[in-house]
Amino acid sequence: MSNGKLYGGCNIENASFGATVCAERVAIWKGLSENKKNQIKEILVLSPGSDAWPPCGICRQVLAEFSTPKAIIYSANAKGIQKEWTLDVLLPEAFENSFLKKKS
Repeated sequence: MSNGKLYGGCNIENASFGATVCAERVAIWKGLSENKKNQIKEILVLSPGSDAWPPCGICRQVLAEFSTPKAIIYSANAKGIQKEWTLDVLLPEAFENSFLKKKS
């Protein structure tokens, strides 16, 4: 985060799958709950599979709202970091907070 701190997260599973929360969002909420002025600089998505996974669509939307378009997203598995993107590549034309402030 922009305050220099690291925050961890884990998937929070729920029987009604729609209430499940991904590790990325858990870490983001933890960081924001301590300082709502924080901005995400980098995030690491660590998966147990043989391939590194990118963040899901909901997590990408949350990233768009609480980071800059140039925030770096790393994707890794037990073998190490395998992919790296900036948010604007993973979510082009993101719906972000600035749209909420525009008057039509």
